[in-house]
Amino acid sequence: MSKAIRIHAHGGPEVLTYEDSDPGQPGAGQILIRHTAIGLNFIDVYHRSGLYPPPGGFPLIPGGEAAGVVLAVGAGVGGLQPGHRIAYAVNVGAYSEKRVIAADRVVKVPDGISDEQAGAMMLKGMTAEYLLRRTHKVKAGDTILYHAAAGGVGLILGQWAKHLGATVIGTASSVDKVELAKAHGFDHVINYKEQDFVAGVAAITGGKKCDVVYDSVGNDTFPASLDCLRPLGMFVSFGQSSGPIPPFSMSLLAQKGSLYATRPTLFVYNAKREDLVASAQALFDVVLSGAVEIKINQRYALKDAAQAQSDLEGRKTTGTTILIP
Repeated sequence: MSKAIRIHAHGGPEVLTYEDSDPGQPGAGQILIRHTAIGLNFIDVYHRSGLYPPPGGFPLIPGGEAAGVVLAVGAGVGGLQPGHRIAYAVNVGAYSEKRVIAADRVVKVPDGISDEQAGAMMLKGMTAEYLLRRTHKVKAGDTILYHAAAGGVGLILGQWAKHLGATVIGTASSVDKVELAKAHGFDHVINYKEQDFVAGVAAITGGKKCDVVYDSVGNDTFPASLDCLRPLGMFVSFGQSSGPIPPFSMSLLAQKGSLYATRPTLFVYNAKREDLVASAQALFDVVLSGAVEIKINQRYALKDAAQAQSDLEGRKTTGTTILIP
């Protein structure tokens, strides 16, 4: 019998249970896959804790990204067959040995990219792609600020932004994380435990501040992030690892310099098949070129998902983490 991690109620890591799970057979437009590597992300924690409503209710199999091998295809599926290596980033369902998934939500993994790399980078890497290339089109000469620089998205985005010619500023919480971020494209990294990051950004930029702030931290970095932006700059809130941003008046954006603010999600940006394919291809290309390196910093067995999430929440992990079925 195949195994999966399920959640039957909101709570701490202890609510993640390792259970038998029959994925069934693929229907029309679907494929059955065997996972080889599963990515760990903060959105998995949000679904577990209740910060984000669980899609489809309980019981829930969490997990939004993985790589694997096609085992069977349903009627009407073209371009995929048993044996093909695939990867995806969706909402839930990845914490499993096998699953059925819509064929139009997966992409083939090219030669030169391992299953572990693919399983670790699809959600994080395509998030970096839309943030840098679509939410705010980063170009040579831009100055950007990214919070949680040593996290999974951060280590990819830092390298990619540097490749695009930007000056890349990050924040991190320890000396080790500062050094890790600097090794992954960040020109400057502010240890926010030791220095006020607003003052740090002002000093680094000579008071000119940043074109864009990318923030997945939320409550702890708001509204200070707005003070890091030049007039007409853009605040991009795409996560809330420290809790949600409290409600605020739109007039605050005017007071801070006629700023723009947006709350994007990967699943809206890649809702169309053509956008998903283009995003994945851009990610594969930049990794295959060597401009962005995907390193797996932590590995856990799927059955140890509770420990993996606990370590993620406790800021004990850096970069990318995968679960091995």
